[in-house]
Parts: sequence; C-alpha cells; structure tokens
Amino acid sequence: MTRATTVRAVLAAAVLLVSVLITLTMSPRLGLDLQGGTRMVLQAKDSDTAKADRESTDRTLEVLRGRIDSLGVTEPTLTRSGEDRIIVELPDVQDPRKAADVIGRTAQLTFHAVQGPGDPADGGVQLPDEEGRTLALGPAAISGAGVKEASAAFDAQQGAGWSVSLGFHKDAGRDWTRLTGDAACHPVQDERRRVAIVLDKKVISSPQVSPTVACDTGLPSGSTQITGSFSAGEARELALLIQGGALPVPVEIVEQRTVGPTLGADAIDASARAAVIGAAATALFITVVYRLFGALAAVALGAYGVISYAALIALGVTLTLPGLAGFVLAIGMAVDANVLVFERAREEHALRPGKSLRTSLTAGFRHAWSAVADSNVTTLIAAGLLFFLGSGPVKGFGVTLGIGVLASMFSALVIARALTEAASGSRFVSDYRGVNGIASPGRVRTWINRRDPQLMRSPRRWLLISAVLIAVAVAGIVVRGVNLGVEFTGGRLVEYSTSRPVDVERARTALAGAGFGDAEVTTAGAGDISVRTGDLDNHEEYALRAALAEEGGETTKVRDELIGPSLGDELRRNALIALAIAVLVQLGYLAIRFRWTFAVASVGALVHDVVILVGAFAWLGRTVDGIFLAALLTVIGYSVNDSVVVFDRVRELWAKARRKPLSDVANRAVLQTVPRTVNTGMGALFILVALAVLGGDSLADFALALLIGIVVGTYSSVMTAVPAALLLERGSKAPPPAPAPRRKSGAGRRDPLDNGARV
Repeated sequence: MTRATTVRAVLAAAVLLVSVLITLTMSPRLGLDLQGGTRMVLQAKDSDTAKADRESTDRTLEVLRGRIDSLGVTEPTLTRSGEDRIIVELPDVQDPRKAADVIGRTAQLTFHAVQGPGDPADGGVQLPDEEGRTLALGPAAISGAGVKEASAAFDAQQGAGWSVSLGFHKDAGRDWTRLTGDAACHPVQDERRRVAIVLDKKVISSPQVSPTVACDTGLPSGSTQITGSFSAGEARELALLIQGGALPVPVEIVEQRTVGPTLGADAIDASARAAVIGAAATALFITVVYRLFGALAAVALGAYGVISYAALIALGVTLTLPGLAGFVLAIGMAVDANVLVFERAREEHALRPGKSLRTSLTAGFRHAWSAVADSNVTTLIAAGLLFFLGSGPVKGFGVTLGIGVLASMFSALVIARALTEAASGSRFVSDYRGVNGIASPGRVRTWINRRDPQLMRSPRRWLLISAVLIAVAVAGIVVRGVNLGVEFTGGRLVEYSTSRPVDVERARTALAGAGFGDAEVTTAGAGDISVRTGDLDNHEEYALRAALAEEGGETTKVRDELIGPSLGDELRRNALIALAIAVLVQLGYLAIRFRWTFAVASVGALVHDVVILVGAFAWLGRTVDGIFLAALLTVIGYSVNDSVVVFDRVRELWAKARRKPLSDVANRAVLQTVPRTVNTGMGALFILVALAVLGGDSLADFALALLIGIVVGTYSSVMTAVPAALLLERGSKAPPPAPAPRRKSGAGRRDPLDNGARV
C-alpha cells in the first residue's frame, strides 16, 4: 500500500474504534414518538384570577418554544389548547422538575435605584437582597425588554467567577447610564450607591457603582454584568431566561405526566426491519453492479451507519422519526459518492485500457472530487441554515442531515478509498475483469455508446413536459386541496379510561379499522388512552369511542379538548424563511462555483420537484404533516445534489471543448452521468420501497413522499435543469468557462465529445 492509503486506513480504523466504543457505552436520546417523555399542561393567566386571551397565549407559546429549543436539541412539541392552555411534550426528559422550573418562570427582569433601608418612595418596593437584608427600591428604571442580549461568562483574572453579561438596546442603554450616574452621586459604601437587579420579584444582585464613576456621568458603555456567586449552570440558566424573554403572562403548570411513545413497539420494530432489509438490498445491488469494489463500498456504508449513530449519541441529539429523514438523504449521498468514483474510474479505464487498475481508481477519485464536494457543500449549507434559523422539527432535521452528510463523506472518501486502493494492488483483482467491477464499462454505458441518443437536441420539448406536470400538480392543489395534518390545523385531544387494559397497538388497529387511521394514539397516565386527531365532531367522537370499547370494554371519556396547531404560525413562518434563505445561499454558491444560468436552472428544478410532490399528495388525498415536511426537505436536498452532479460534468466537458455547441456538450454530459444517476437512484429506491411496504402505516406516507420526490428529482435534474440552462445560456453573453490545463496527448486518448474516434 502507498503511504496515503496507509494514512487513510489508520484514520478510518481510529474513527471506527471510537465510534464503536461510543455506541457500546452510551445510550441514545429517543424522541417522544419513539420512547415517550413528559407532557405538561400550562395555564396562562393575565392576573391571579383572569384568564389569558388567545393572542397572549400564542405569544407565550412562542417565548416558551424559544426557551425549550435552548435547553437542547430535543424536538419538543408545543400546542395551544383552547384559549389559555398550552400543551408541552418533551421527549426523553431526564429531569422534568428542572424543565418545569425553566418553562414556568416568568423571567420578569427590572433594574431599580436603591433608596436604602426603610420604606420605599411612591411606586417602589421593599425586597430582600441577595444577602438577606431588606432594601427599599425605587420604581423600575429599566425593564427586561431593554436587554438586547445576555450570556454567561467566567472571569478567571478578576476572580469574580461566573456572571451574566447584559447588553442593552439604545434607549435602555441611556437609561442605564442615567441610573448609574444618579447612584454615583452618593458616597462610596452608601446603600444608595447600589443598583438592584430584580428577577421575578427577587433581588439577585445589587452591585455598588465603581468609585471611578463620576456623579451624573454614569457608565457610558451601556452594558453591565450580573454577579452573585453563580455556578456555571445557574449562570447559563439565568442568561437563557433573560435572552429568551419574559413571558407575556404568567403560566401555571396544572398537569404533568409521563406519556408513552406515539409510535408503538410494533411500528418501531417494523421500521427497523424495513431499514435493515432496504440497506441490505442496497448493498447487494451495488455489489452486483461493481463486484468486489461494490462489496467494499457496502462495508464502508455500514461504517457510515456506525459513525453517524455514534455522532448522534455523542452530541446528545434526540432521535425522532422526522429527524431520521435526514439520514435517508445522507445514505443516498454516501452511495452516490461511491458510484461517482466507480463510474469515473470505468471511464478512465475505457479511455486508456493499458492503464493500471490502481491508476484508474485514483483518477476516478480525483475527477469525482469536485462533484462530491459541491453537492455535499450545498447540502451542508441547507442543513446549517435550517438548524440556526429553524426550530422544532426543522432544527432537528438540520442537525441529523448535517451529521449524516459529514459521516457519508468520510465513509466514501476515506474508508471506501482505503479499502478499494488496498484491493486494487492485488494482481488477482487487477487481472480478472469480472472481479473488480471497474474494468468493464457496464451495461448502461455500453447501451448509451451504441445508441448515442441526442436528448438535448430540442430542450423546449422537455420543458413543455415539465410545465404539463406542474400544471397537473397545481390543478390537484386547487381542485382537491391540500389535506393539512393536525400539526398545521389543530384538532381534538381526547383521553379515555377503559375497564380492561388496552394495548396501544390494538387501540391503533381498532381506530384504523373504524376510519381513524391518522389518529395519534399514546398511553397517558395510569393506563389511559390518549387520542389526538383532526377536526372531530360529536358523532365521529362517539364512533371513535365505540371502536375503542370493542377492545377495552366500558370506555369513559376522561378529557376532551380542542387544541391548536403544534406547527404554529411563527414556526411555519420561520421554517419557510429558513428554507428560502437556504435556497438563496445555495443559489449564490452555485452561481460562484458554476454559472448563474446553471444556478437558476438548479433552483428551478427544485421548485418543480416541490410543486409536483405537493400536488401528488393533493391528488392522492394524503396528509401533509410534520413527517411530510421532513420528506420534502429531503427531496430538496436530493434534487440540488442531482443537479450539481450533472452540471459539474457539463462544466468539465465545456472547458475542454469551448468551440463545440453547448447543446452537444450538455448532451454528452447527460449521457456520461446517466449510469451514475440510474445506479444511485436504484440504491435509494431499495431502502424506500422496503420502508413503504414493510414499515407499517407510520412510515407509509413518509416513504411514499420520498419515492415520488426521488423519481421526480432524478427526472428534473436531467430533463428540466439542463434544458432550462441551455435556454438561459442562449440569452446570456457570458463567455464559456476557461479551458482546463493542457495535458500531453497520448495513444488511446479520446475526445470527451466524440463517441468513438481516436485522436
């Protein structure tokens, strides 16, 4: 083996060893749909007696969502129940009491002038300070709304320990300068030289204004620190509460209970079996196509699973069904990277038959690098923006997608390369063409070289077909309408007590048989059954209860509430903003790396795929819910990845043949990437078909959305993006790309646009 191969092998072994140790010694955090968790019901109140209205409750819900997102990557669910209640579901919460404390605190922050001991002036308060002494405080000079940012910091040099740094908005900064300037007019050590910082009617810090501050001058910086012998955890929690904002109205926890998983054990087992069978079928497929090298790529794919799973555990990411959608895309990209390399190696070996197997493989990795890098970078951009700008399930999808993409690149470019390069050094593997899988061109490429179809001769024809597909999809959205799930529309939450214990799986089966297949069924408390569904009138509720009674005997309704959407207006708006920014950033990246015409065409193909997928679900009457949202994000990533691979080849060939018509260049690029497109799509389809057929009802819509999206995305990357780019280029005056560096010509080298002639 070469030195580079040895380094890759050692690095791969080290990463795999650490991943296996993490997998064996640490447990994953499972989401509410897989394991269950804590459900709390909060009562919002405008005062001690008055109920909060719908608007203030919705504002409170969004503040709580920000706080809970800051507690960790947990994919919580928050819904409004009625006018003034909020249901919070926290998956895999280890300490519900701590979470309840952070959620329920109002975080009303105020800054006061200290008037000394005794009775306060008009409008002031009398409160104990952090040392137990009673202080008379003036009226609040600054409220928590004036705080721009808050962060925990440790001061090792001054020995002050942990503190919370505050930054003020402009007007509040002036108020802070005035407040500290007034306090500085009193002598040092005078109580009135102090400023009291009050959180939830408790003085948490009352620092003295520094002797260096002059009277009526104050602190000009407009910032301060809260000190008070905080521990690291206390400082971070306080910063979280202040940064997250004060609750518009106080909340009271009126109910807290542990709930069972949304997906039952049978559904989880069926999903796991389907994933294993699908992955095995994918591994078998690439082994059949690429022989020994395909088998080694399958080993690398297994390593990808171990590495990504270990990364999830180590980072404390919560595993949920929508979040795992990111890994479906990452698996496809891991397969795609290997397919790209092997197909380029086949081309190199066909161009120069006398070249050694190792040299062809090395050239394959070198030529495939730009396509692999660009497709993964665009996906990572989307994942990062979805994490930083999104919340709830969108944030979780971004995390899992980012981890999956990084792990897939490592498995393809380090592990698979080390294994295949080591194997290519064997004389047996090099001499027997039927063993290595690279020496032969493959059936798809052989058929293409024999027929040489001219697909891009009439690009408007393909765009017309795409326009018809979009029109059909839009017609479905208009005529049939989009069947929004309970996450978007709200619905009804009913809990029942049965005279006989009822297994959740049996309850789901009974309700599905009665026509309530979309109902979410969980355990709630002491054997009760909780059913969450969409709009449900009283007659339908009676039918639902009757179906449940067939399994559980006498069934009594314990709780019945109308609930708001868990994907609220702000969450949906933030998700759309995050997605729009991600698409724009990808557009900019592709314009820089390729051409603006290629970037616009790629985004146009992406929009084409999204509209068709939504329209297909409208025609089929399928539910558009949170799981569909995860599938849609996956399809978007797959679509961009596919287009990048095709345009990368167009750029390469065009730089080598600048005088050739772009339509000829694009046609050759499409034909050269067809084997990769077919093999990558087949690899992903095996997993999705297994999930659709064997995964049960819980995964049926998810797998169906991905199946439709991948088929449409594969078509659009070739028959929509490329024709659109050709038409845009006709109106563009930009010159062709710069030619590639000249290489020495040699016997057996073939022109990239010639189907058979030697030069």
